[in-house]
Amino acid sequence: MPLVKDYTPVPLANTDLFKPLKVGNTTVEHRVVMAPLTRMRAHAPGHIPNRDWAVEYYDQRSKRKGSMIITEGVFPSAQSSGYDNAPGIWTPEQIEQWTKIFKKIHENGSFVWPQLWVLGRQAFPDAMARDGLRYDSASDDLYMDDEMKEKAIKSNNPQHGITKDEIKQYVKDYVQGAKNAVEAGADGVEIHSANSYLLNQFLDPISNHRTDEYGGSIENRARFTLEVVDALIEAVGPERVGIRLSPWGRYGGMSGSADPTLLSQFCYVVGELEKRAKAGKRIAFIHLVEPRVTDLFSDSTAVPEDDGTNDFIYSIWKGVVIRAGMFPARPESIKAAVANDQTMIGAGRYFISTPDLVDRLEKGQPLNKYDRSTFYSFTKEGYTDYPTYEEAVKLESST
Repeated sequence: MPLVKDYTPVPLANTDLFKPLKVGNTTVEHRVVMAPLTRMRAHAPGHIPNRDWAVEYYDQRSKRKGSMIITEGVFPSAQSSGYDNAPGIWTPEQIEQWTKIFKKIHENGSFVWPQLWVLGRQAFPDAMARDGLRYDSASDDLYMDDEMKEKAIKSNNPQHGITKDEIKQYVKDYVQGAKNAVEAGADGVEIHSANSYLLNQFLDPISNHRTDEYGGSIENRARFTLEVVDALIEAVGPERVGIRLSPWGRYGGMSGSADPTLLSQFCYVVGELEKRAKAGKRIAFIHLVEPRVTDLFSDSTAVPEDDGTNDFIYSIWKGVVIRAGMFPARPESIKAAVANDQTMIGAGRYFISTPDLVDRLEKGQPLNKYDRSTFYSFTKEGYTDYPTYEEAVKLESST
């Protein structure tokens, strides 16, 4: 596996990146977070984490003691799903495999937070129809794109704006997913309210045309997300809850900076979380996707900086902030971000390709190139076969 040659690594050992930080009930020993990474290796049918490879995959990436691992997105219920090879956490078979993964991460002295993931209109409507499940979103017939609309019509599973009772059921699903994760050994859970999935579909006026108390105003559009937060605080405790937001994201047809009023929506959500914190219910962290990540499928060297910034959060939120968006190949950006003592750095693509990423950032060693073609393939290749630095050097010298 070749090493990245087009950037100059910088040792970060003596920076705040390697300063401990309390996150919920845990104390991490450095501030590099493995971001949630969909890998599509779960067994289908059944949404069962891969029995052969998943423990090894998470083992490799949690070897550095005191690391924080946010897992790939995990469906808390069948109705939350929509991708065959993504895992769930609602059946005994699923929970059994997650228990093994969590145990291995803890044996390495690291911490694990599954990401609770509900797809909404990002689901495949034909797959949902096959399984007797609705194709849900905030509103009827506001399709993500023409391809999804065609699939929905052909499968006779049109996009459905969920009812208030169905919203309540989703909240219950999140709660059960969180309880299942904690009982299986997780340190906490991350609520996925970003990247155009169901909660984000409620937050964004481009996908939410409701006229009831879940649509229209900023407060109404935030209601579902905050109900999930409050329910999980009650169920597992605020210190076991985090949330991911993407204020600038356009992936999946979201508004991003195209709507100059949208930032006020996220300021309101963050403000409500800080209000809860001041009342003694501070959640463990807020995880933000950086504005430069406008398209999840673009190459990290090709995505330009947007005209927004996530710095707004620090004037509102006084807890831990995770910022994710192409940091590993930008050492100077890492140093600038972690100069704020609340901040951690989420790493995605390079945590796929570089299992010993934390060590390499510390020592200023080059990273492995990633192979995008194997990100979502059901193979061991591109999953558990990326080398450590020592192995990579040997491979380079032998070619």
